[in-house]
Amino acid sequence: MVDSKVTTGSEVLDWLLEGGYEKEVITTIYGPAGSGKTNICLLCANAFTDKKVIYVDTEGSFSISRFRQITDEFKKSLKNIIFLKPTTFEEQKKSFDKLRKLITSDIGVIIVDSIAMLYRLEIGQTKDIYGINRQLGMQLSFLTEIARKNNIPILITNQVYSDFEQKDKVNIVGGDLLKYQSKCLIELKKTKEGYRKAIIRKHRSIEENKEITFKITNRGIEEVKEENAEEKNEGNSI
Repeated sequence: MVDSKVTTGSEVLDWLLEGGYEKEVITTIYGPAGSGKTNICLLCANAFTDKKVIYVDTEGSFSISRFRQITDEFKKSLKNIIFLKPTTFEEQKKSFDKLRKLITSDIGVIIVDSIAMLYRLEIGQTKDIYGINRQLGMQLSFLTEIARKNNIPILITNQVYSDFEQKDKVNIVGGDLLKYQSKCLIELKKTKEGYRKAIIRKHRSIEENKEITFKITNRGIEEVKEENAEEKNEGNSI
């Protein structure tokens, strides 16, 4: 039987997702700035030692220095990565168009960090919001098609914003477009103790609200046991 999942590059996330990212679908990881989205992308990019990785970096977040910390064989890993670096929403569209030529049997995963950065900028500069939303929907549908036809996972990150009326409510940029096209949604949160939480909000076979607490380390991410988080919290309250 062909494996239906691929490793995330992290034992913690592999446990959360019961084996890793699902092939043939889009997994969206969303959360505020500094919650660990890009770190998770870097871990995924490093996990594919025998396959190529297409990495669409819309924010200029990919750090060679950080990547070097994660893996001792960063030069070898870098050779497996095909970078696309759009700086406008139109360039993002063109980058996705290029995927048709780049997709081969050697591609193991496509990473988009982030899907909504340039979309958000474009929304702020145009009155044609319907047209921009339509284009984002087409890009997501295209990624879904690639995932299915090539039996690979698509990992994308997304930004969030707060509701003016419900400040505790977290909204995904792109809204229902992202929720519909993503078969797996993982929310990242910062905790008061300085750690992060990864919470499953949508999945085809894993219960919602399953979560893990983790911290970002030089080598990637590391699980934080609940008692450790509580101990730190007690220490901060003294």
